[in-house]
Amino acid sequence: MEEIIFVDKPAGISSFGAVARVRRLLSEREGHRVKVGHTGTLDPFATGLLILLAGKATKKAPELTKLDKVYEATIRLGAKSSTGDPEGEIEILNENPDISRAQIEETLQNFIGEIEQTPPAFSAIKINGQRAYKLARAGKEVEMPKRKVQIFSIDIIEYEAPFLKIRTHVGSGTYIRTLAEDMGDALGCGAYTTELRRTKIADYDISKLPLFKLPE
Repeated sequence: MEEIIFVDKPAGISSFGAVARVRRLLSEREGHRVKVGHTGTLDPFATGLLILLAGKATKKAPELTKLDKVYEATIRLGAKSSTGDPEGEIEILNENPDISRAQIEETLQNFIGEIEQTPPAFSAIKINGQRAYKLARAGKEVEMPKRKVQIFSIDIIEYEAPFLKIRTHVGSGTYIRTLAEDMGDALGCGAYTTELRRTKIADYDISKLPLFKLPE
């Protein structure tokens, strides 16, 4: 078999969990174990487009993994999270930071183009053969190497302090959690991502695709 499967991943499960559910369903349908893989993870708290490959289609993973992506993110200004998302320890720095929309728009311009990012310690990146998030959860210090990433655009969808909602078109390997934290540092108020949704991977638009219903 050879299938490309488009999933709208709900919050609360990992990309690996979504793969396991689809693998189980397809294996039961085909009567034998079916190989299933993904083409780029989404954090457990995040929702949106996940492209899975089944059977012979898994050979296409390298070409689909490096595609650019579009995300919609809600960012809480005036606070920090130990993981950069709502699953970490939250520290409120300012209940209602005095940051204007004009200040945000000016700051966002500094993040357009090729920039350097330090990926979050709570990520699926492998450090010496182990997932960074596993090391971080075990309380081990994780030194994440900086990387260059490409950000094509950042647009404000809505701003009502302390919450900022943006849409951003980014290159492969860009971490939106890190982008939010770096924006918060640049604004001098701190920030973390409260909601994240992936709406597009290259020309694959979640609103126009036949979506596979993820089994329970």
